[in-house]
Formats: sequence, structure tokens, C-alpha cells
Amino acid sequence: MTGAVAAAAGGGCHIFNGCGFPAPGLQDFAWKPIFTIGSFSFTKPMLLAILAAVVVIGFFWAAFRKPKLIPGRTQSLGEMAILAVRDQILRPSLGARGDSYLPFLVSLFFFIYMMNIMELIPILQFPVTSRIGFVWPMVFIVYFLYLYLGVKHQGAWGYLRNMIPPGVPWPIYIILVPVELLRFFVFQPFTLGVRLFGNMFAGHLLLTIFTIASWYLLSLSVGLLYAAGSFALAIFVFVLETLVTLLQAFIFTTLTATYIASSVEPAH
Repeated sequence: MTGAVAAAAGGGCHIFNGCGFPAPGLQDFAWKPIFTIGSFSFTKPMLLAILAAVVVIGFFWAAFRKPKLIPGRTQSLGEMAILAVRDQILRPSLGARGDSYLPFLVSLFFFIYMMNIMELIPILQFPVTSRIGFVWPMVFIVYFLYLYLGVKHQGAWGYLRNMIPPGVPWPIYIILVPVELLRFFVFQPFTLGVRLFGNMFAGHLLLTIFTIASWYLLSLSVGLLYAAGSFALAIFVFVLETLVTLLQAFIFTTLTATYIASSVEPAH
């Protein structure tokens, strides 16, 4: 439960008791520390990120710790999850030769998805990726791999040279070279992180707004009609977020596979 929702519910704040609408905002993305050790503060988003990692590791460990020729239910789910990432994300970008990157992409996809889906689970109710600080480390890992594979497979000079489209008149390179370098080293990593963060931030904020408004407008008068409308919108946003949480994990992982493909084979 966010701070604004807790304030509204705990204070019995409704439209006709003069308390004013407890509008959600940035304060609902800032959490008090669960505990502190010196200058280090452990907060709820950190706990949820650890929980997401434990769930992903625990699921795949349970699915494949004792693999069977005729899989059971958990192993079947694990195989379906891996095949979904392979066939829908990895193979379209890298082909069969990219299967060595499948463990990384599977881990990345389901870790992001679990952090996103925390938003819709009662009690947890917060998407970890709506805090930009949890997104940038993943972007750094992806781009470090992107650059490392590019230099490994193309050489440092070849990698830089392949960033610039060939066959362009030389005066155009004066503009094209800095634009392409900015695209590769600034715009692409920036948009990769902000896209995930922005969608989850906006979705959580909308869900919070309509949830608080439903409670705030609730009364035994005409306000009940408005509360019902707001509640219907809250349900709609909730259903929409079930798709957005999956879509954002899919987009982030697909772009990662695309970047790996361009590093391994620039003409791909």
C-alpha cells in the first residue's frame, strides 16, 4: 500500500468530510528504510528485487534440478518458459547460433518480469522497475556485453567503423559521425532504461490515482456513482498493467538480443 493510499484509508478521508483529496505523487515512490547499517538503508524495493531474483532462481532450480525424460508439471513449465524466450526473442534476432546467450536472456526476461509483476500482487504492490536506480545496472550490464562482444568479434576499430553507414559522401560524415556515436553510446542506452522505467512509473501512478479516488469518492450519495466509475477505471488499469508488465520485459530483452546480434554480426 502506497503512502497516499494508506493516508486516505487510515484517516477515513472521503469527499464530504472536508479532508481534501490525498493526491499521489513522487512521495509514493520513496520508502522509509526497513533497517539501516551505517549510511546504507535497506528499503522495500530492494527487498522486492531480492525476492524477484529468489523466485526466478528457485523456480528454475525446482524445474531442472532433477530433469526427467517425461517432464513433470514444474519441469514442463520451465521448458515452456525457456522455449518461449528462445523462439520469440532469441531466434528471430540471433538464429540458432545464438543459443549460447539463451541463459542470459531467460534470466534477464524473467527477472524484469518478476520485478514488474510485483505491482499487481497484494501486499507487495510496487513495481521495482519504477525506481530508475534498479534499471540502470541492467542497462549497464547489457551495454557492457554489447560493447565487449562487438570488440571481440569485429575488433575495436572495425566495431567503431561499422557503426557508421558506408557509401556516404565524405562531407556528410562531419554530421553523421557524431550523431551515430551519440546514438550508440548515449541515446540507445538512455532509451533502453527510460522506456522500462517510464512505463512502470506511469502505470503504478495511474493505478494509485484511481484506487485512491475510488476510496475518496465513496459515500452514500451521488459520490457513490463517481466512486464506481473510478473503481472501474482502476480495474481497467490493473488489467492493462498485466499486459504492460509482460510487454516491457519482452521489449527490454528483445532489444538486448538485437544489440547482441549487431555486435556478433554487424550486417545481420
